[in-house]
Amino acid sequence: MRDLREIEDNELQEFVQQHNEKPFRAKQIWEWVWKKAEFDFNRMSNLPAGLRTALLENFSISSLVIKTEQVSKDETRKYGFTGIDGNLVEGVLIPSRQRVTACISSQVGCPLNCRFCATAKLKDRRDLSAGEIFDQVILLQEQSQAAYGRGLSNLVFMGMGEPLLNYENVLRAIHFITTDSGLGMSPRRITLSTAGLIEEIKRLAADKVKFELAISLHTANNEKRSMIMPVNKSNPLPELAKAIQHFHQETGHRITYEYLVMGDFNDSLEDAKELADFCRITPCKVNLIEYNEVPGYSRKRSSPARIQAFSDFLASKNMIVNIRRSRGEDIDAACGQLAGRMISDS
Repeated sequence: MRDLREIEDNELQEFVQQHNEKPFRAKQIWEWVWKKAEFDFNRMSNLPAGLRTALLENFSISSLVIKTEQVSKDETRKYGFTGIDGNLVEGVLIPSRQRVTACISSQVGCPLNCRFCATAKLKDRRDLSAGEIFDQVILLQEQSQAAYGRGLSNLVFMGMGEPLLNYENVLRAIHFITTDSGLGMSPRRITLSTAGLIEEIKRLAADKVKFELAISLHTANNEKRSMIMPVNKSNPLPELAKAIQHFHQETGHRITYEYLVMGDFNDSLEDAKELADFCRITPCKVNLIEYNEVPGYSRKRSSPARIQAFSDFLASKNMIVNIRRSRGEDIDAACGQLAGRMISDS
């Protein structure tokens, strides 16, 4: 039986017409599913009984459920979600004084094999459906209200997986997260982070996306980047730079660069100079992120003094730079740690 959330609009329209219902019934069904997150056909009260029965006989709706919850000493919360196949995917709530940010996943595991990320160690790998991506937002919204007394203010695709390897499902989910017939969140409150897939970045430009784009850069040295990110071998920095320029020209968006600062690898002033030179290609901002050490990898966290010196150098070049302190490290919820607890316990 097909999952209702995986069919296209025209298919739903045809289904409604086949059951002698008016076209507006399709919009009502979508609003129940994507706006109200109601997955019980019998509870879709404004639909005729016959149509509800037809939906029940022809479709199912597979949804994620929360299996685990961990709370950090800094109030960051990590959730493990399971789907119909039993695989676990993780999402994180990060509260601050001004906002609550939800970090969500786009895949079970990740095939990019970055040499600093715990998710790369997972053996089970698959794309999440648009519905499963959407479910994370719904569930984290509920948990945010319960835990912090306020809803989500921002959404980042920085969890497990490479979003642009699951392009259609990610963009379909974002559509229903942002559309008025869905959750109605402003796309400017959503950031998609990619390791730098050149052709897919060009595709985002062609699609004129309205959400923000972040590049997980981590070094502006092509040779170094290939050492820690195998994807760089097929998406080298010179070509990536051209794709980023094209994206900016087509969308007008300022690019964000995510930069994990690793001790004695990418934290020297020479590294900072290379980054500053690379960043000249478009308006941008840089987030310097404390590296969270992962068992099995040799990379270490840089010292606070070196991170500050790195930041000061970039600021001296009139760049927008922020130092992102580690959040949720004690529950393996920080950057690069998702799936870490599952691995160590397996």
